[in-house]
Amino acid sequence: MPNWLKDAVFYEIYPQSFYDTNGDGIGDFNGIIEKLDYIKSLGCNALWINPCFDSLFHDAGYDVRDYKKVAPRYGTNSDLYRLFGEAHRKGIHVLLDLVPGHTSEEHPWFLESQKAEKNEYSNRYIWTNAAFQPAKGFLYIGGETERDGVYVLNFFKCQPALNYGFLNPEEDWQLSMDHPDCIATREAMKDVMRFWLDHGCDGFRVDMAASLVKNDDEKKSGTSAVWKNVREMLDAEYPEAAMISEWNEPEMAINQGGFHMDFYLNWSGNGYSSLLRDYERGEDHSFFKKDGSGDIRRFLDEYLPRYEATRENGYYCLITCNHDTKRPKYNLDDSELKIAYAFLFTMPGVPFLYYGDEIGMRYLELKTKEGGYGRTGSRTPMQWTDGKNAGFSTCPADALYLPVDTADGAPSVAAQEVDGNSLLSTVKDLLRLRHEEEDLQADGDFEVVYAESGKLPFVYRRGSLLLALNPSTERVSAPVGEADAGKKVLYAIGTGEVKEQEIILAPQSFVVLK
Repeated sequence: MPNWLKDAVFYEIYPQSFYDTNGDGIGDFNGIIEKLDYIKSLGCNALWINPCFDSLFHDAGYDVRDYKKVAPRYGTNSDLYRLFGEAHRKGIHVLLDLVPGHTSEEHPWFLESQKAEKNEYSNRYIWTNAAFQPAKGFLYIGGETERDGVYVLNFFKCQPALNYGFLNPEEDWQLSMDHPDCIATREAMKDVMRFWLDHGCDGFRVDMAASLVKNDDEKKSGTSAVWKNVREMLDAEYPEAAMISEWNEPEMAINQGGFHMDFYLNWSGNGYSSLLRDYERGEDHSFFKKDGSGDIRRFLDEYLPRYEATRENGYYCLITCNHDTKRPKYNLDDSELKIAYAFLFTMPGVPFLYYGDEIGMRYLELKTKEGGYGRTGSRTPMQWTDGKNAGFSTCPADALYLPVDTADGAPSVAAQEVDGNSLLSTVKDLLRLRHEEEDLQADGDFEVVYAESGKLPFVYRRGSLLLALNPSTERVSAPVGEADAGKKVLYAIGTGEVKEQEIILAPQSFVVLK
């Protein structure tokens, strides 16, 4: 386990929309470099950069055309190497987004694989034996290649699936995991990883990590075996390199596959969605909505077994948002976000802050861009100032990658940096506290003290610290232990105190006692 993860706080950057330094309306590596001091000032000491490799951008870069070349829109390979170096000088680690399950249909591997003549790449992708033989049970494309066969997709039409084999082959065109050509696919992806690690990358967020081996069993034992093999390579050659999976099954990802971290993703109706996005099921009963009548048990009943099962092997990580999820400002105001972030940044595991969430950027209803569809509205340009294009770019407004939020009250970094009560200031305070108090970091002990269904507050312990939160508009209280009676407030949003053996919180309050 890389030691630096214990005190890591990640900042996720959608590079198209972060900061444009050359006036073309699209963010770039030099823009990230210019803003490293800002990122550091937040309390973030690690970055996750969404896909930045050469691509046709039919899926915002998740259709990779060349794994070892960056997309010219962001700069050059040398610019990215410089970003690694500048970040490291400021104590910031950098993860890239690895897309191992599929490539662009214009990747050189696929251009060779689709040829009629057999070659070393013929089995790099998954093909049936004839153009009129469907790949039953899978998305597939036929009739567009020289090769007499149809090929399997992972997602969009532009993303042919790489061939890691089938756990249980059922047809003659399905190769087993131990077929030499399937092993070659795995080794090719390791080669990509080594390339970037050798140039200064500190690890990878892995896209669709559970998707590699086909006909896998319910426990994903085939795909887990692939990742376990990758972890063995990392431990031997790059022991400080970190990997986090887009999986949301930590027992599989961490315990079986060897990932250092797994995301708790927003799936409709799950424990995480009950915290911030319960509107997906109709009425909004999100726990952090002040009038939502939410229930913390919906989160804990799902989270706790997973946390306990994996805490010795890795980190189950909470996010404010990501590039696939509506921003939390969609349904929560700044006062609600402050309490939500206080919770997210004081829980076990490694927290991830999505760019712009620290100022409460809004989700915009927009037409799809580069395969974003409903996700597009969370990918708008960072709002740095109240000036032209929100300070993101000097280009004409109609040349921007996506429009900026021009509505009254649109937040900006510049405005919130001078406001001690702003959401941005609260984020900085919370992350400073996390770094100062070792008990609040990734592997500090966690214990639920009070969490009754349909009741408030939620009270929990991180090591020697007692924490309590009340997202509602009512004054609430809960019993605590005799040893907590002498604890004093270390940090507070709103007000709270312990009297005798009871903790009392004012409306919309969060407290840390020591």
